[in-house]
Amino acid sequence: MPEMNFAVRWPDGTVRDYYSPSLVIHDHLTVGERLSVTEFRARATDALTEAGERVRARYGFLCTSAAETAAQVTSASLAHPGDALVEVVAMRLLKEHP
Repeated sequence: MPEMNFAVRWPDGTVRDYYSPSLVIHDHLTVGERLSVTEFRARATDALTEAGERVRARYGFLCTSAAETAAQVTSASLAHPGDALVEVVAMRLLKEHP
């Protein structure tokens, strides 16, 4: 199963990388896209929940890394107004498991 990182620029200019155990993040976010903090948080956590479930379907257990990344996104989002903009700046494939 392919793993990837996605990077976002928060409204204060901070760029942060996040981990996804699945390429499903591509179904929810697009490089160059600018979203409100509220919309970004919703899409990212939906994608990470789906990614965790894909891991469960394939390996028989939920991916705790996906849940941790969703918690990191939620925590970071609380530092910004909901209508401020987040930019998706990159998505990088990490590796693929057999």
